[in-house]
Amino acid sequence: MEYLIGVLIAVVVLLASIALHEVGHMVPAKRFGVRVSHYFVGFGPTLWSRTRGETEYGVKAIPLGGFVRLVGMYAPAEAVGNPPARTWLGRLAQDARAASAEEIRPGEDHRAFYRLSTPKKLVVMLGGPVMNLIIAFVLMAVVMLGFGVPTTTATLGTVSQCVIPADEPADRTCTATDEPAPGAAAGLLPGDTVIRYDGVAVASWDQLTGLIRASGGQATPVVVQRDGQEVELTVTPVLAQRPVLDDDGEPVLDDDGRAIARAVGFLGVTPTTAMVPTGVGEVPQVVAERTWQTMSVVATLPARMVDLVETTFGQEERGTDSIVGIVGVGRFAGEIASYDADGIDWGDKLAGLLEMLAALNLALFVFNLIPLPPLDGGHVAAALWEGAKRQVARVRGLPRPGPFDTARLVPLAYGVFVVLGLMGVLLIYADIVNPVRI
Repeated sequence: MEYLIGVLIAVVVLLASIALHEVGHMVPAKRFGVRVSHYFVGFGPTLWSRTRGETEYGVKAIPLGGFVRLVGMYAPAEAVGNPPARTWLGRLAQDARAASAEEIRPGEDHRAFYRLSTPKKLVVMLGGPVMNLIIAFVLMAVVMLGFGVPTTTATLGTVSQCVIPADEPADRTCTATDEPAPGAAAGLLPGDTVIRYDGVAVASWDQLTGLIRASGGQATPVVVQRDGQEVELTVTPVLAQRPVLDDDGEPVLDDDGRAIARAVGFLGVTPTTAMVPTGVGEVPQVVAERTWQTMSVVATLPARMVDLVETTFGQEERGTDSIVGIVGVGRFAGEIASYDADGIDWGDKLAGLLEMLAALNLALFVFNLIPLPPLDGGHVAAALWEGAKRQVARVRGLPRPGPFDTARLVPLAYGVFVVLGLMGVLLIYADIVNPVRI
């Protein structure tokens, strides 16, 4: 049941994201006077529709996208010099111009999309992707401010019984020859919350780690909160070889790539992790970082598709960093919602679902900016090219050029559409026969 609830949450938010993406195109287009004849969520057969004003709103059977039809997307033949159709590619462009011109009502040529200025075209075409970015920002804000982010705390999770050398597995069993761990010897217990160390009030695990490392070999007073009461203890951290960490908590490496170690105070305790709400100022930083990470993934998409083919039709298991399709997203949502572990409640699950859906909206934002038709980025690139030509003509004192003949890009749009369709089919197949497991 929980699995199904997770999938339903993902489907509802995904459909809402698609619908709002199209709203991001429709609203500025209408505001600039462009006639919007259709607004639909989904593709294929129409399940429901209703006409309000001059726009037909509806839902179609295949919920894998949506569209708004802006009248006059392509400039008519006479506006671009009546180019001849000598090849089948030219005929495709010619047919696209003719179909677009038929949608323009008599006396409403001024309401055609191609008549908009370059800035207005950019606002209309960027409205959809920007809407996905806004959705991602809102979802991340809900997660970070309402649920929090996993943060190590000064509450002890485990207390080691011995000092295990840094070059040996940290989870191995203690032996009689191992040196006793000072934390256990001093009476620290799992669940204790360290509130003062050597007289310093402890606010975070990172702060406590620094204090412990600096007090090696010294008898140090520590105050912990245990069962609602303050307990005073004295610990003497031993000096042990431990990796030197940078500001990000990562080991510092030498010229040979080996971790640099030094003798620091060691107590033998580990922290617990809790969901701690953050400040609103951290949300833009996190969204920016994840947007950059998403851009890095999209930039390597061809290589990742090759890897996907090799793992899908070979014997290898897909890595957790593999790209996934709509089936994979649904599987992730179900697995997050049905995950069962101590300390995990529905709040944690919902936070995980919302964070995943925020990542999906960031992917839609970045992917739609690829400068290829029929993606939004293709229309943005065409508008920028048109605007650049007009600016050059203005500077050089030449007559204002006519609109860019975007219908010439229709064959390319068809090719990209076929490629995207094949990618989608491959992703669905891979997510079924060789899914990514989290």
